[in-house]
Amino acid sequence: MPIFMDRHDFNGTTAEAAAEAHRQDIAIQDRYGVKFLTYWFDEARGTVFCLVDAPDRETVTRVHQDSHGGIPNVLVEVELSAVEAFLGRIADPAPPAPDQPVDLEPAFRTVMFTDIVGSTEMTARLGDRFAVEIVRAHDALVRRALGRHQGREVKHTGDGIMASFFEVDAAIACACEIQRSFAAFNRSSAQPIQVRIGLHAGEPIEDSRDLFGTTVQMAARICGAAEAGAIVASAEVRQACQNHGGWIELGPSQLKGFPLAVPLFQVQDRAGDAG
Repeated sequence: MPIFMDRHDFNGTTAEAAAEAHRQDIAIQDRYGVKFLTYWFDEARGTVFCLVDAPDRETVTRVHQDSHGGIPNVLVEVELSAVEAFLGRIADPAPPAPDQPVDLEPAFRTVMFTDIVGSTEMTARLGDRFAVEIVRAHDALVRRALGRHQGREVKHTGDGIMASFFEVDAAIACACEIQRSFAAFNRSSAQPIQVRIGLHAGEPIEDSRDLFGTTVQMAARICGAAEAGAIVASAEVRQACQNHGGWIELGPSQLKGFPLAVPLFQVQDRAGDAG
């Protein structure tokens, strides 16, 4: 059966109320031939996201309506592998101890793109074999930083990596480490590698697009707008950041596929240099 993710806008809902609604869905799921796999709750944004194995969209809506009356605001078909890559799980987390409050993670994620600057020209100049070695060096440095900052690799883009982070600050720290790693690599390499990084943050389904569709597209466009060696982020990342103090305001930028100019910010590395 297809796998669906839906979004409910429940401003004012508590974690306990969201957990009870999930239990009510599970209580009647067999009657409709569906299986509720897990859910995410974001109290600050008033959103609940459900992951459901069901025959069709209409059945998902009907179960919600009959169990607790909460009709999904948005409902899209998704791939389990993509959900796990972005969100880290496809099943309910371990239940809390009896005397502990319900503590649910939100589905809000930061998406990061890395891109090797001038990769096409590099391949033409150095040849395919050497270009592959450049990509391998890039992948090793990026993946090492992802592992240190709890980043999840979503996919390889050919000349870069797309990754997902639970915490905005972890994404920024990872991006800074990546650029410092390449700066150190370039000091001892005959062939320097210049990388640009783009960051954007959002929820899994904000409209009728694919999983994290708008967030991914924005992060990719921001990466494309960054200069070599830079880390550029959206206003959403800047606003959600708690611990990073260094920012350079770049002003609004017109990004392909977005009708309005997007305010962009360059991350200044904690070490003191602009990322």
